[in-house]
Amino acid sequence: MIAPPEQLSKDEQFDIEAFLAGELSKDLLRLATAGSVDDGKSTLIGRLLHDARGAYEDQLKSVRRADGVIDFALLTDGLRAEREQGITIDVAYRYFATPKRKFILADTPGHVQYTRNMATGASTADLAIILVDATRGLTDQSRRHASIAALLGIRHFVIAVNKMDLIKVKQDVFHDVFEHFKPFLDSLGVVEPYFLPMSALLGDNVVERSANMPWFAGAPLLEHLESIEVEKPISAAFRMPVQRAVRPDQTFRGYAGQIASGVIRPGDEILALPSGRKSRVTRIVTYDGDLEIAHAPLSVTLTLEDEIDIGRGDMLAAGVEPQTARSIEATVVWFDGTPLDPSKEYLLKHTTQTIRARVANDTELKMNDIGAVRIALAQPLFFDPYKSNRTTGSFILIDRETNATAAAGMIK
Repeated sequence: MIAPPEQLSKDEQFDIEAFLAGELSKDLLRLATAGSVDDGKSTLIGRLLHDARGAYEDQLKSVRRADGVIDFALLTDGLRAEREQGITIDVAYRYFATPKRKFILADTPGHVQYTRNMATGASTADLAIILVDATRGLTDQSRRHASIAALLGIRHFVIAVNKMDLIKVKQDVFHDVFEHFKPFLDSLGVVEPYFLPMSALLGDNVVERSANMPWFAGAPLLEHLESIEVEKPISAAFRMPVQRAVRPDQTFRGYAGQIASGVIRPGDEILALPSGRKSRVTRIVTYDGDLEIAHAPLSVTLTLEDEIDIGRGDMLAAGVEPQTARSIEATVVWFDGTPLDPSKEYLLKHTTQTIRARVANDTELKMNDIGAVRIALAQPLFFDPYKSNRTTGSFILIDRETNATAAAGMIK
């Protein structure tokens, strides 16, 4: 029988406030897996969730086979259609935590025809796990996924050479992957990729170090993920796209939005775009009261010293000024089943701003294609290059006739 809380000693009582404070203080790592079909992405994630105790008992029960063995792939292949086909066609997200860190993990498709899904899953990731099947070696799709991940601004890479158990953990196979893949990653600008031999099915080098590969002295996957230092958006210049002007009465005028990057305090000078007028922040207003400091990704309302005509689609900035242009160079991933038509007018949605746009260069892009384009805009766009700010450097193109998302783009 369990004693009621009032009869427990002080050390035995669970301090919920301390627990919540501890959870809130943990930083977050967003990661995405990618690789060719049947490289074992879903199995790896399932094993990682299981061994890191990130899966619930009812989830484990639902994926346990008749012989009692857990099918780890089914922990992430949650859609019935995917189970019936035996493939992953969409992005499956999972959330788990360890005593050191919180994680959001995206399992992305391996098929060439689902490149757009892979790009979606990797677009917010800090780290990419590129799986390579040790029995097959490098594939064109492995290189393609590494290229997309680098294009999307991911700075940390793990090259997981999986299924080492099927080749009797031969060290030379692992080194062969390293020798052929490392120069390619160098050409993409990837700095210090982490190569890791593993068996997701058996759990070797996933959470625990493998006793079957004594020749590998590196950390297992989870330990490496816990050690990665993630660059936080608060280190970039302040940007806040305006969602709406807040004017409940004549005594209050504020501008609401989610901070995309940087830090702001009362008294800081601020630039309003596109007007170019400057003012100073007087208050940072939230539902729970005023703040003395605010940072990304908080949603706040700012009041200014001066009355400036500001509305939805404008941007408040501080520090290094954003770039402004009516023509941009960008790389796009084409999402739509209808190919790109340079004679067609699209809508470009960038943060809270929507602008009429045309692709100014003659190029052919079909669904899942990736290409460089020049886009002419009906009015000036204020932005940062994608490599320095993912939020203000990205956009989507919308087909005006169907309202479908035609493409996602990254501004060069």
